[in-house]
Amino acid sequence: MPSKATNKVFKRKIYERMLEWKRDQHGTTALLIRGARRVGKSTIAEQFAKKEYESCLIIDFAHVSKDIMRLFEDTSDLDYLFTQLQLAYHVNLVPRKSVVVFDEIQKQPLARQAIKYLVADGRYDYIETGSLLSIKKNIKDIVIPSEETRLDMYPMDYEEFRWALGDEATIPLLKIVFEKPKPLGDAVHRKLMRDFRLYMLVGGMPQVVNDYLDTQNLSIVDQRKRSIINLYDDDFYKLDPSGVTSLMFHAIPAQLSTNASRYKVAGVVEGGRVDRLLEEIAILKDSMTTNICYHANDPSAGLSLNISQDQFKLFCGDTGLFVTLAFWDNDFTENVIYQKLLTDKLNTNLGYVYENIVAQMLVAANNKLFYHCWPTETGKRNYEVDFIVSRKAKICPIEVKSSQSTQHVSIDTFMKKYSERVLHRYLLHPKDIRKDEDLLCLPTYMASFL
Repeated sequence: MPSKATNKVFKRKIYERMLEWKRDQHGTTALLIRGARRVGKSTIAEQFAKKEYESCLIIDFAHVSKDIMRLFEDTSDLDYLFTQLQLAYHVNLVPRKSVVVFDEIQKQPLARQAIKYLVADGRYDYIETGSLLSIKKNIKDIVIPSEETRLDMYPMDYEEFRWALGDEATIPLLKIVFEKPKPLGDAVHRKLMRDFRLYMLVGGMPQVVNDYLDTQNLSIVDQRKRSIINLYDDDFYKLDPSGVTSLMFHAIPAQLSTNASRYKVAGVVEGGRVDRLLEEIAILKDSMTTNICYHANDPSAGLSLNISQDQFKLFCGDTGLFVTLAFWDNDFTENVIYQKLLTDKLNTNLGYVYENIVAQMLVAANNKLFYHCWPTETGKRNYEVDFIVSRKAKICPIEVKSSQSTQHVSIDTFMKKYSERVLHRYLLHPKDIRKDEDLLCLPTYMASFL
């Protein structure tokens, strides 16, 4: 790791939504920010608390004394609770002008349960941050408060990444082009793809982006990503000492590389079946380290109504971590994917990296993930549409290509089968914008606009 790293505070889109909560709720709900570890929840909560309030009191339940923890065992006397907290943290709280931040709230479930009474008391605003908030261990024997406004926080999306690099112009300009599609030209497109491939390598975890900006050294970036993955493993083993959850997480790149129509748990866990691994799958989902994509059995506007709970694909929540995970057992110097991605020599066998980044971008744009596959006429292989999104009571199928191939048989066949249900159809690939009849072919960096 760099010895003199500067911990930058990055501009994040969630800040505007936090402002909306403060303006609209007036303390009638607590704000709960959910997200994976190291995604930036604590930083944004502290930044918001210090900038938008006269004073703030921040309790990090991951690093707090037993005395502070015990205060939440009995919250019947709120005057006593607030006095003790102000004395302990040397903070003067001002009614309706101060905020209390409960960081890593999953470490003290009783504090979360107390939100109902704290909000009803009305003196201060409350912000909670946490991960693994629905796991049995973290909600056992407590009443989950309904007085919460929940916001999900993801790794930095591509626009936030460009902001971090000092570029606030590219994404708005690309949005204009997307709305009236025309080719960008070879020189412009090549530069935009080179910039985007850097995002695929570095990813959107703030500490990793910080290291890249400080050092421009992808070896150091890789070290940081490995430390975050190790942190995830520690969390998985605490919740599942058998190691199955960690094993399933590490197997994501290998599972995607097979081009199978689903995540095959039996290929990861001996004798594994989805119905026997529901708790492990729940940990992966609730940790927000993964994005789960369900098979839509009958692709229509109500996608979530017709899914197979046992037929799904798993993607890493951050593609930068995915790249490191794909070569977990290799030293950085042997990690050919870095060189291949940067030099645009990623072969079709590594196309799953593009699928992962599209999944990440769709989720960051508030889409749930669905896909659809069906057998070919011979029955020897499957057609597959990688992603489907719902728009205006219709659906938009999306096919992802990592190569220069111009073929798109699956999405063409899908169109013939479900033409009355389709609003638009898209092909995402590493090439410039073009139209092939009603199929809009877009560069991968435009995925977030779909």
